[in-house]
Amino acid sequence: MRAVRCCDKQVHVVDVPEPDGEGVLVNVGSAGICGSDLHMVELGFPFAGTIGHEVAGTLADGRAVALEPIAPCGHCDMCVKGDYVFCRRGPEMIYGVGMDGGMADRIRVPERCIVPLPSNVRAADACLVEPLAVAAHGVAMLDIEPASRVAIVGAGAVGLAATAILTSHLDHVAVAARHDAQKEAATRLGATLDPKGEYDAVVECAGNAAALAQAARLCRPGGTILLLATYWEEVVMPAGDICFKSLRVFASSMYGQRGLVRDVEVAAQLMARRPELADILITHRLPLDAAPEAFAIAADRGAGAIKVVLQP
Repeated sequence: MRAVRCCDKQVHVVDVPEPDGEGVLVNVGSAGICGSDLHMVELGFPFAGTIGHEVAGTLADGRAVALEPIAPCGHCDMCVKGDYVFCRRGPEMIYGVGMDGGMADRIRVPERCIVPLPSNVRAADACLVEPLAVAAHGVAMLDIEPASRVAIVGAGAVGLAATAILTSHLDHVAVAARHDAQKEAATRLGATLDPKGEYDAVVECAGNAAALAQAARLCRPGGTILLLATYWEEVVMPAGDICFKSLRVFASSMYGQRGLVRDVEVAAQLMARRPELADILITHRLPLDAAPEAFAIAADRGAGAIKVVLQP
């Protein structure tokens, strides 16, 4: 079968053996290109396996599913506490980072990874479940009410996923976006642009020092900054605003479970309630064989890419 792999900072489509062993075989219907995938390729991340952790597809019986693309051990101290996102296996438990991922014709995963989809959510769109779950996990940390004002700094896929979640519940959501396609998407999701004034919470989704400083400036005294971005280098904390305003700073990583409900299940239900999300967030769809072109498109945000999806 075909799979997307990285060698010498270049993306290639190669022939690989069929996935074997235990678990559930999923016929991949969509695999999204994440910003972390772009960084892994750019930095020459030492992973020889198949890329891709934003994955959805169909089972042998035709059922459409998304994946929670992690395989925690289940018995370390973090897993026993229920915080399986912090499993002591670390990055090696993540499909597409430590194990063969989903930019392929097929992937085999444990039963626990399977996320059944509502009947009106297609496998071709449901690779969005993973970034929406990232946003859902972080937003749940915020102490907000229906009247709360929330700003989002950074309008990539995760920033817009947070926008989709927040505009489903709040009237006052503003987004700071750089590119025209991002601004249009934020508006279509129900947000206003160019945050002004003070906000109860600010979600930082750009992952750089300037965005973090902007988030601190926008927070009201006693407000909250949520770090939802992935940081690939150290940043300078805006300590003046954080200290003088007594701001709370929360950091969120990936997704998990609250009670009996996983963040990925919350994300799948959001897609069912807001069927317009796929049309707004997925800007490009390419066949698996066009993976090198797809990665080039995804890296050019100024040309209009938000979520680029490979469809085997």
